[in-house]
Amino acid sequence: MPEEFFNKEERVKARSLARILLTALNDASSREQRRRLVNSIAAVASAGTVERDRFGFNPVLSAMDTAVTLCKSVDADLNMVLAIMLSSIARAGNFPYDKVVADWGEDVAGLVRGLDKIAGLYRRSPSVESDNFRKLLLTFAEDIRVIIIMIVDRLTLMRAINHHKAEKAVRDVAYEVNYLYAPLAHRLGLYAIKSELEDMSLKYSNREMYTRIAHELNQTKANRDRYIAEFIAPVKKRLEEEGLKFEIKGRTKSIYSIWNKIKKQHNTVEDIYDLFAIRVVIDCPVEREKPECWLAYSVVTDMYRPNPGRLKDWISIPKSNGYESLHITVYGPENRWVEVQIRTRRMDEVAEKGLAAHWKYKGIKSENNLDTWMANVRDILEAAQTGPMELMRNFKMDVYAHEVFVFTPKGDLYKLPQGATLLDFAFNIHSKLGCQCVGGRVNGKNRKLNYVLSSGDSVEILTSPQQEPSRDWLSFVVTSKARSKIRSVLKENENKSAEIGKELLQRRFKNRKMDYDEANMSRTVSRMGYKDAIAFFSAIGCGEIEVNDVIDNYMEAMAKAMGVLDTAEHISASTYTFQNPTDDDKTGEGDNGDVVVIGDNIKGINYKLARCCNPIYGDEVFGFVSSEGVIKIHRADCPNAAHIRERFPYRLIRTRWSGKSGADFMVTLKVVGKDDIGIVTNITSIINKEKSVSLRSISIDSHDGLFAGVLTVGVSDTNALNSLIRKIETVKGVKNVERNN
Repeated sequence: MPEEFFNKEERVKARSLARILLTALNDASSREQRRRLVNSIAAVASAGTVERDRFGFNPVLSAMDTAVTLCKSVDADLNMVLAIMLSSIARAGNFPYDKVVADWGEDVAGLVRGLDKIAGLYRRSPSVESDNFRKLLLTFAEDIRVIIIMIVDRLTLMRAINHHKAEKAVRDVAYEVNYLYAPLAHRLGLYAIKSELEDMSLKYSNREMYTRIAHELNQTKANRDRYIAEFIAPVKKRLEEEGLKFEIKGRTKSIYSIWNKIKKQHNTVEDIYDLFAIRVVIDCPVEREKPECWLAYSVVTDMYRPNPGRLKDWISIPKSNGYESLHITVYGPENRWVEVQIRTRRMDEVAEKGLAAHWKYKGIKSENNLDTWMANVRDILEAAQTGPMELMRNFKMDVYAHEVFVFTPKGDLYKLPQGATLLDFAFNIHSKLGCQCVGGRVNGKNRKLNYVLSSGDSVEILTSPQQEPSRDWLSFVVTSKARSKIRSVLKENENKSAEIGKELLQRRFKNRKMDYDEANMSRTVSRMGYKDAIAFFSAIGCGEIEVNDVIDNYMEAMAKAMGVLDTAEHISASTYTFQNPTDDDKTGEGDNGDVVVIGDNIKGINYKLARCCNPIYGDEVFGFVSSEGVIKIHRADCPNAAHIRERFPYRLIRTRWSGKSGADFMVTLKVVGKDDIGIVTNITSIINKEKSVSLRSISIDSHDGLFAGVLTVGVSDTNALNSLIRKIETVKGVKNVERNN
């Protein structure tokens, strides 16, 4: 190696590591491959362009150390070693990816690519203590060997940073390892690595506690080993006397496990029940499992007093995850508590390798797909005959193939389902952000709302206060949150428009003095092609349909329902006679009377005097087939006459008065004059003197010396009305008298 790339101490270590590494790879590689590897490292060392890491370590030396640790702790896999050595070189730009493919093949290049993607993930500086970061790490790795390399890399780093002066950086790595890499090592079955990582994490994050526990354990190691041997000896003898075939062993919990117990139970080291643990593993057929386990239980509890409150019988009723074992805590020699686990070889195999692996019954959060996948990996690591890494080359990391992990500009990480769009991401951040989203920038490039995101994308959302959700958005969003919120906003907007539309329609009905009938409006809604009233009224409120068109359809629906519309032409060509009622709220039936005549004298037709104009005998009138199916009689000068004649000429019926009236017609008069004393008395006196007129009601108002009165009178015909108006005009002080409808 060039002297300027390594200092004196590093050169010594590099030579030592190189010898160990080349020896480890001797059986897994050819001489030519080893020579090319050395030349590649020498080339980057000569260039001197690879920068030292945040701890000041030489990256090539760290890579060599990681490769050696991999060979010792996991497997001497050539491609993984090559990937470790080449990844930092490739990231520095001294070894292009194409050259990696050309010189070492696709498999090595794939591992280098995975390591490079993870390095890029770390450069974004997100919070590693999140479930999404772990998932994105697994997604980016693509190959399980990349994860194993990262675990070994962190093990090497943790060993190297003890007492490093960059204390904050050391604590950060310790937290990351404890949260992320130790659980992954546990799930992969790399138990020795997992325990060492956890112990070092505690050491760097809480050195005082670590030192105290380690000191207490070291002080008692000889006594502890002696104690375990003394405990096992008589138990072993009695079990042999019972004719059982078994293996028995003892162990002390790791420092990190002891610390966890102290935190949870608020105890001291001496008070931990299972600081000493004995495991009895029995060899027997499946049909003899329960009786032989309980026989061993009987032997142990006969010799040592058990704590009944600590008995855990997962043989009679196994855990939901399949775990089976008997756990008892007994009062051993020297008045110390010892946990004894009794199980068969099959149960032990299930606990260590099957669905109920050790890390599961310790309470670590599991995910079914990841658990199954990791269990398969663990089996390969433990059972492979020709080298575990050889079998893992085609073991793809597709456990999160149905998810994508996306960054915000600040480095926060979010999980979305595969196929999620930029708009899904906006709604995932905040509903208001989604509602106002007009697009975004993905990895620095402008993208539309329907842009499909990929894992690792960095997304910035662009908004506008004028933006509102559109129904078209539902065609490309995939998350339930986005779809639910879009539908909610659309429904809310539709309800607001519906309220406006219904109010507009009812106001138009009132202006035309038409009755609003809910049943007939429901028929109108269906007639106009709408499935529900909300959408119908919303269309009115948004201006999609004209109010006049709605009223036309409403009247046609009413006429059809009453059986009138289909006979409109026949009605206009026929002649009917109507008997006028005394109250315009009541209907009458045509007979041979002499009030209203339309064509021939045909009976049985309902009619009403229209409220909008209140016709009386003698007025020029016409008939109109209303939407209620009743013929209404209007004055020729009715305020609505022009509109009716223009829009519904086919519903008009020729009408005239016939014979003598003999009935009372209600008329409203408006009288205006000076507010003189006795003016009201004089007016009512005139009305009372008229034989063909009756006063029904009177309303008087005076203001600033002016008198205004509204009189409702019953008259027999227009002649009587006109005579009454002329006489009231003669009253002193009256300035004007006119018919008010």
